[in-house]
Amino acid sequence: MTGGLGVPLASTVGAGLLPLLLGAAAGTFALLAVREFVGGSAALGGWIRITVEPIQRARLEGYLPSSVERRNITILSGATAVIAGYLIGGPGVALPLACLAPLIAGGIVRRGRRRYRQAVEKAVPDTARAIADSLSAGHSPRGALAATALALDGPAGEEFGQLRHELELGRPTDEAVAALAARFQSERIDAFATVLVSQRLAGGDLAALLRRFAEGAAERDLVAEDARSATAQARFTGYLVVAMPGGAAAFAEILKPGLFISVLGSPAAMVVVGISILMQAGGFVAISKLARIDGS
Repeated sequence: MTGGLGVPLASTVGAGLLPLLLGAAAGTFALLAVREFVGGSAALGGWIRITVEPIQRARLEGYLPSSVERRNITILSGATAVIAGYLIGGPGVALPLACLAPLIAGGIVRRGRRRYRQAVEKAVPDTARAIADSLSAGHSPRGALAATALALDGPAGEEFGQLRHELELGRPTDEAVAALAARFQSERIDAFATVLVSQRLAGGDLAALLRRFAEGAAERDLVAEDARSATAQARFTGYLVVAMPGGAAAFAEILKPGLFISVLGSPAAMVVVGISILMQAGGFVAISKLARIDGS
């Protein structure tokens, strides 16, 4: 099988692939060298650790970075993208990566906070059952909350541990529970908080109410999980269709090295490429929203 002008297709692909592989290898070694330099520089290494820490805390604690921390994350992600993109593919790769890197970093923070929130919400049924068991054992609602918080781990342990500390400092139970609901702005956490404070307002068997709430929440999680499983193939197909133009463009670059640079030199082509990228991004967002299951 031959390519243009009778040149074997395998040779054409190999000639286009070799520069990319060499560029990737050079970029990898350069990044390793930068890593060693950073490791040897205490001030720079400390700044990078401080900058990366809010990203880790967003996943582990649901932490929202401050404006200064977001600025540092943008600087670090942009600089890393410029260096890596320039070493791998030159300015044509560095510029788009520099524009995308802060958006990707922000997306990682939002994804970490969303996963933290989902983990706490998913633990609500087990937490409600544990509080009900403590109430049945003779604890007061305040004591049951504090005892249950000690038994939790992960994001739920982090969040209810903060609730326990507030109770130990003397904050009224209603205010501590309301603060928990205010931090999340979640329908499930709001319902959980309403259940916890309802006994003080209307009386009744709080333990039985918590068990019924836990059963309902667990059943809702099961239905949502079944829906995600049933739509997994459709979601994968949608994402695959959105990703196909990017894959085709990468394959074209392999077959004809320098294609991206030639596109950058044509204003009309840049307009077409920009419109296509916006349409692909819009398609990805639309598919994500259409495929989202309530609570996911």
